[in-house]
Amino acid sequence: MWTADQVFAMAPDPASARAGQGLATPRKWVLLARDARALWGECQGSGSKPYQVIVDAAEPAFRCTCPSRKFPCKHGLGLLFLYASQPDLVTEEAAEPEWVAAWLAMREARAEKKVEKAAAPPAPERAPDPEAQAKRAAKREERVRAGLDDLEQWLHDGVRQGLATAGQRPRADWERVAARLVDAQAAGAARRVRELAALPDSGEGWPGRLLERMARLQLLVDAARRMDAMPEPVAADVRTALGWTARQEEVLALPGERDTWTVLGTRAEAEDRLRVQRTWLRGEGTGRTALLLAFAAGGQPLEPGPAPGSRFDAELVFYPGAHPLRALLRERTGAPEPVSTLPGAATLDDALGEWSAALCRNPWTERLGVAVHGVTPVRDGGRWLLRDEAGDALPLARAADDAAWMLLAAGGGRPVQVAAEWDGVELVPLGAVVDGRYAVLPSGGAA
Repeated sequence: MWTADQVFAMAPDPASARAGQGLATPRKWVLLARDARALWGECQGSGSKPYQVIVDAAEPAFRCTCPSRKFPCKHGLGLLFLYASQPDLVTEEAAEPEWVAAWLAMREARAEKKVEKAAAPPAPERAPDPEAQAKRAAKREERVRAGLDDLEQWLHDGVRQGLATAGQRPRADWERVAARLVDAQAAGAARRVRELAALPDSGEGWPGRLLERMARLQLLVDAARRMDAMPEPVAADVRTALGWTARQEEVLALPGERDTWTVLGTRAEAEDRLRVQRTWLRGEGTGRTALLLAFAAGGQPLEPGPAPGSRFDAELVFYPGAHPLRALLRERTGAPEPVSTLPGAATLDDALGEWSAALCRNPWTERLGVAVHGVTPVRDGGRWLLRDEAGDALPLARAADDAAWMLLAAGGGRPVQVAAEWDGVELVPLGAVVDGRYAVLPSGGAA
């Protein structure tokens, strides 16, 4: 059963969510039905024929015959909003119309092909020219080495000149180093340099935060020069931090992790010229944290991932690493269900223990999805904190004031369960369970 908060979290933007809520009324629909596989309806628009709308309950995935380029469109959102608020209006176990059955069959066939492709042995490839391959590898190593040498010199110059001067550097100085790293095929390191530019004069304690990030970049430079001597999982983390990614086909060929996964929350942000969506999962049996990533370029919509506040049985495959977090969804079994509690840490200290374990295994970990029980938002010196029942507290992101007020109002001052992203400095709220119901929280600054 969907909740309005879960539907709202899938909207590509607030305007689409409002438009979908406007369609959540029976008079807009000439057909409303569902079965175990899907929910569908026909929504009367401005044309003579109603729009045909389908929601695959297991994904969720959407299809609509309207011309909108947003995904999901307002009609798909409207259908789910209506079902969440008035489920009795939807005919249960109805016979699927041909247009519904055909779309679901196409999706099933596509999923089967994906599984078969992952399981099939790789097709024989033409043997590469060893000499040409060696030349390409040597050229790439030379570019990377030169880019990292420039980065190291820039880091040393910044420390030698003093961190206090960092705020006086023109933006072009940071961008020049980042562009050099992109040319050197180290786009991940380039992104980290661009993020450094936002730290000077960013609030109390910024020199310490800047120095810590610079130190991690220096560690990455040192590690990249020693990858040949590292265990493969550690080398995989170094490659990921540099911005090299494994192909999905290679990852899907690895052993998977089957569990019941709870969706802690989702956050979308702008990153360079991309929109990046992070969906955090927690395995109820394994206790593992998993990160699903989705990307969209330009004005393209992000495909909705699993709904926040839901749980489902699935097999995930993790990207290689010493502390794997990023994963791909290989196979899902059954439809998602709403959660009434979040699997996670009993205290903030336990959550920090998870963060410490991640950093010990992979020092370039940038953030971690966590869920903490029994926390209350409190105001301290103009800043919101989350405080647990042991009296420990961690700061909320400064852009998360709305979430703090929502938590305070929904819980009535009582402790609640909160899911958030932790980056080592502050918590970005994603969702909360209050009185057995999950609610999406505004994180602030989302793309």
